[in-house]
Amino acid sequence: MTTPADPPPKDAAKEAKEAEQAAHYALLEELDIHSIQKSFRSSTWKPNQRRNKNIKTILGDAQRREQASLNASSSVAPTPSGAETPVGAHTQHDDGLSTSGASTPAAGSTNGNTQQAPNLAQASRSLGKLVLEKSLKSNGAGMTTGGQAGTGAAVGVTYTNIESAPSLAPQRKYCDITGLKGSYQDPKTRLRYHNAEVFGLIRGLPQGYAEQYLEARGAHTVLK
Repeated sequence: MTTPADPPPKDAAKEAKEAEQAAHYALLEELDIHSIQKSFRSSTWKPNQRRNKNIKTILGDAQRREQASLNASSSVAPTPSGAETPVGAHTQHDDGLSTSGASTPAAGSTNGNTQQAPNLAQASRSLGKLVLEKSLKSNGAGMTTGGQAGTGAAVGVTYTNIESAPSLAPQRKYCDITGLKGSYQDPKTRLRYHNAEVFGLIRGLPQGYAEQYLEARGAHTVLK
């Protein structure tokens, strides 16, 4: 008569590891302060969902705004006022003695002030177009042969012509290697560093690497 085989015992190391993990999770639950009610925090407060735009998004929006204003100015057509309407074919052979009213001038039946009244909307659009063309000329965009602003040579948006006031705060200095606060500068390579460890790394850089760091910061000068 055969007896059923006993199940293999669990590995002692595995059991010890599971017990260690259970103790670790219990310690985390004990030290967790997230579920504790905080009297200084308002229960109705919610974090702001608005995110600030980065520089790439700002440049793209400014580029599209400039292009839209450029396209709008080039597609503006003069408002038809009737002053330049050609004479119809039925009035070309009129001797002026007809009483049909076809050859009667339009200004004769109205006041003299109406003929001289300026078209304010057209004048405003023309003035805006002239100002835009002048700004494009000063920025080097140029004009096309038709006298309209060329849409292909739009105003380029750079970091220097974004609509923002210049900062009057003193310029902060950062480490060229780590990006941390750079309070020191190596007189040999002119690189800014954070502490003595970064200084040792700078002194061990191969030839030409320091110039690349300076070029990334915009402080590399080439004498010709």
